[in-house]
Amino acid sequence: MEQMVRRGLFRWELLLPATAGCAAEHTWPMASTQADALNALQAKHRLPGLAEITAGKGGLPRILITSPAASGEIYLHGAHITSWRPAGAEEVIFLSQNSRWADGEAIRGGVPVCSPWFRTKEDNPKAPKHGLVRTKTWSLEAMEATADGVRVTLATTNDAEGMQWWPFEFTLRLRATFGSSLRMELEYANQSSKPVTVGEALHSYLAVGDVRQISVSGLDGARYFDNMDGNREKRQEGALRFTKGTDNAYMETAAELVLHDPALRRRIHVIKSGSRSTVAWNPWEEGARRMGDLGDDEWRQFACIEASNVLGCSATVDPSETHTLVSELACERL
Repeated sequence: MEQMVRRGLFRWELLLPATAGCAAEHTWPMASTQADALNALQAKHRLPGLAEITAGKGGLPRILITSPAASGEIYLHGAHITSWRPAGAEEVIFLSQNSRWADGEAIRGGVPVCSPWFRTKEDNPKAPKHGLVRTKTWSLEAMEATADGVRVTLATTNDAEGMQWWPFEFTLRLRATFGSSLRMELEYANQSSKPVTVGEALHSYLAVGDVRQISVSGLDGARYFDNMDGNREKRQEGALRFTKGTDNAYMETAAELVLHDPALRRRIHVIKSGSRSTVAWNPWEEGARRMGDLGDDEWRQFACIEASNVLGCSATVDPSETHTLVSELACERL
């Protein structure tokens, strides 16, 4: 059982108040305990008519947003946004039909939170890919109504398992505001006694009609590293178009990005702050075949355009200081 806890398996009793009397050794309690956990969260946080807390796919707890401005969905598992649909618009977030909904597994699609490193950890390739928090159960701190939607705040901290890979105390918060735009604020609070350099990304899977037809403006002239070509340094010429497997990290790119989608007749704006780099990714047909949680043809249906701080643009955070990475999505019909 101790091994199961170390592997990060979901523990419903962590969602219950301390007075509920759940034994800590119960990694997967009875269904009645799951219901008690959800009921406790509902009683404290629900916003009638705007946001409810329910059991989602795989039994994982999620928050469903149904405001007049937008509908949406975010899981406590990884603080993972899996849906955002502005009123009168089609779904903006791609989610794989083959995604694994289980403890210890990352959700395929949506907006994975990558921190405090991105991709493979440079000094220890055995560490979890994309950081420590994608498969952790985050705590729900707050839900509140905003002028045109709902803001959800989730938080997590380092633990004994994470300290072996990242020996620094921190609190990580995601504030996600679901409204006419989707605003995501990822705050890293350094609670250690030393400065730390954090690699991070809001790994947004944007739904598209056909990735081979889209273009992304705002990167012209930017220097980037092509991870599909041994991380060779290159320079973007004109708009980005996806013509093959793509994994580019663009340096010093703070400007707004615009994804133009002629098939769905819309533009998706990516407005960033606290972000010095941008990652663009699509595995293409060959890469998709190697991914068990992505359908063979689903690669055509998304493009990842990620606000980030990676490689030479990673963020240094001094002791007792915070750094906030912001990505805001807005959808415009053509």
